[in-house]
Amino acid sequence: MRNNRLQEQLQFILEIDKLKKIVRQSPLTDQSRKENDAEHSWHLAVMAILLSEYAKERQIDIFHVVKLALIHDLVEIDAGDTFCYDKIGNRQKLERETQAADRIFNILPQDQAREMRDLWDEFETRETPEACFAAALDRLQPLLLNFHTQGGTWQEHGINRRQVMQRNSPMHDGAPKLWKYAEKLIDEAVEKGMLKE
Repeated sequence: MRNNRLQEQLQFILEIDKLKKIVRQSPLTDQSRKENDAEHSWHLAVMAILLSEYAKERQIDIFHVVKLALIHDLVEIDAGDTFCYDKIGNRQKLERETQAADRIFNILPQDQAREMRDLWDEFETRETPEACFAAALDRLQPLLLNFHTQGGTWQEHGINRRQVMQRNSPMHDGAPKLWKYAEKLIDEAVEKGMLKE
């Protein structure tokens, strides 16, 4: 029984290696290529540790936030990365990701499968302070990359200020100070011609 448990855990570990192949829209700051999902998740986990003082709730469990950050995009192994400004792609995103969650997390032993699925569901619903903070970081990270690459995907896809404000406004629920900082970056991006008004 214990050996079977280990085999399921190792199978899951090997399965999530596929996350490294899922390419996102955000460019690296050196603009040499676009980041992958594993890099994005790692970046969020480090951000959670470093920026925890900006969480709206002072008694937030940062280890829990790190787990949310590391788990939240695993479903994209099957569902792919859906560009946040792609209206058509986002119509069936939840359905695709839910099917992926059913398959991927159930590779694990039952207790760990339930824990991983609960983390993913928590991130998606943003009903806890930890999930709200993790979601705020998930919005801030690509915004930072786009700003520091002179508009990055905003330029590539003709994204405007209203779209970026709408996409990133949930930051306020988890990290109001980071949202204020993001608003300033967005305004500056418009002023510098990196983002359309």
